[in-house]
Amino acid sequence: MLLRSIVLTVGLRPVTKIVTAAVMQQPADFISRTERFVREQITALDHDASHDWSHIDRVRKLALALAREEGNANLELVEIASLLHDIQDWKYSGSETAAATTVQEYLQQHSYPQDKQKAVLDIIQGIGFKDEIGAGRRITSPELAVVQDADRLDAIGAIGIARCFTFGGKFPRPLYDPAVQPRNNLTKAAYMDSSQKPTTINHFYEKLLKLQGMMKTDAGRKRARSRHAFMEAFLKQFMLEWEAQA
Repeated sequence: MLLRSIVLTVGLRPVTKIVTAAVMQQPADFISRTERFVREQITALDHDASHDWSHIDRVRKLALALAREEGNANLELVEIASLLHDIQDWKYSGSETAAATTVQEYLQQHSYPQDKQKAVLDIIQGIGFKDEIGAGRRITSPELAVVQDADRLDAIGAIGIARCFTFGGKFPRPLYDPAVQPRNNLTKAAYMDSSQKPTTINHFYEKLLKLQGMMKTDAGRKRARSRHAFMEAFLKQFMLEWEAQA
């Protein structure tokens, strides 16, 4: 809070009145602060290149592009939620609740409006693949729809393939084992079970190849088609090379 002096004219004499006013941050200033906060957070948790700043920035750009194409989402909320969507990601923090807690504390610390805080938290808590397989297909806000689609678009296609193998090398996961079959009807609990080490190739069948059908926006579905086809072609070639047939 800052004190502001306002000079009022009463008759011929100026009278100074002290008023208290909350100085609201300009959206551009808050976005810059949020960018710095996100960079600090992902550095602290040692995110690998599958969930680094470049991923977050791509999701932001994709989400804003989808929002403009759809024409029904608040761009400020889309940008802030895109920037914050991987804060304290459970895959790195080990906590399913740390993301919402950390984001809420950050927004409150910077006096972000309450209604916007709720909207951003709803996106953060609803964006994940694990949340959707745990609760079924959800009714979403326009903002959640475009941020979620953007995050999923970055998980498929050429970038998605690169990210998948980067993540598999980080934790680490076996590249491929023909004796280990993909898990069908994957539950939230099984997906989050860190004791299981699914192969990187199986991750395509358990998650990535399903994402095209889980898009929420027309703009997202349109972009997903070519990315999905690229993954199918890659997997076909991978299997040929694995069996020394190409």
